[in-house]
Amino acid sequence: MKLNYYPDTDSLYIELSEGIVIDYDSEGHIVGIDIDNASKKLNKQNTVLI
Repeated sequence: MKLNYYPDTDSLYIELSEGIVIDYDSEGHIVGIDIDNASKKLNKQNTVLI
Protein backbone atom coordinates (compact mmCIF):
# COMPACT_ATOMS: atom_id res chain seq x y z
CA MET A 1 0.00 0.00 0.00
CA LYS A 2 1.30 3.45 -0.90
CA LEU A 3 0.13 6.82 0.39
CA ASN A 4 0.58 9.84 -1.86
CA TYR A 5 -0.20 13.30 -0.49
CA TYR A 6 -0.72 16.21 -2.88
CA PRO A 7 -0.46 19.51 -0.98
CA ASP A 8 -1.63 21.63 -3.92
CA THR A 9 -5.07 19.96 -3.74
CA ASP A 10 -4.81 18.82 -0.09
CA SER A 11 -5.72 15.30 -1.13
CA LEU A 12 -4.47 11.83 -0.24
CA TYR A 13 -4.36 8.99 -2.78
CA ILE A 14 -4.18 5.48 -1.32
CA GLU A 15 -2.82 2.88 -3.73
CA LEU A 16 -4.15 -0.48 -2.61
CA SER A 17 -2.71 -3.95 -3.09
CA GLU A 18 -3.98 -7.52 -3.01
CA GLY A 19 -5.74 -8.42 0.23
CA ILE A 20 -7.38 -5.04 0.76
CA VAL A 21 -11.18 -4.96 0.64
CA ILE A 22 -13.33 -1.82 0.61
CA ASP A 23 -16.89 -2.04 1.96
CA TYR A 24 -19.64 0.19 0.56
CA ASP A 25 -23.11 1.06 1.84
CA SER A 26 -26.27 0.77 -0.27
CA GLU A 27 -25.66 4.27 -1.68
CA GLY A 28 -22.10 3.52 -2.79
CA HIS A 29 -20.28 5.36 0.01
CA ILE A 30 -17.16 3.79 1.50
CA VAL A 31 -17.94 2.61 5.03
CA GLY A 32 -14.93 0.45 5.85
CA ILE A 33 -11.58 -0.92 4.74
CA ASP A 34 -10.38 -4.41 5.66
CA ILE A 35 -6.63 -5.11 5.34
CA ASP A 36 -5.68 -8.79 5.41
CA ASN A 37 -2.25 -9.58 6.93
CA ALA A 38 -2.04 -5.96 8.12
CA SER A 39 1.09 -6.47 10.21
CA LYS A 40 2.98 -7.30 7.01
CA LYS A 41 1.69 -4.23 5.15
CA LEU A 42 1.77 -1.46 7.77
CA ASN A 43 4.53 0.10 9.83
CA LYS A 44 3.12 -0.60 13.30
CA GLN A 45 5.39 2.02 14.91
CA ASN A 46 3.66 4.81 12.97
CA THR A 47 0.12 3.42 13.23
CA VAL A 48 -2.34 5.26 15.46
CA LEU A 49 -5.14 3.23 17.00
CA ILE A 50 -8.28 5.10 18.02
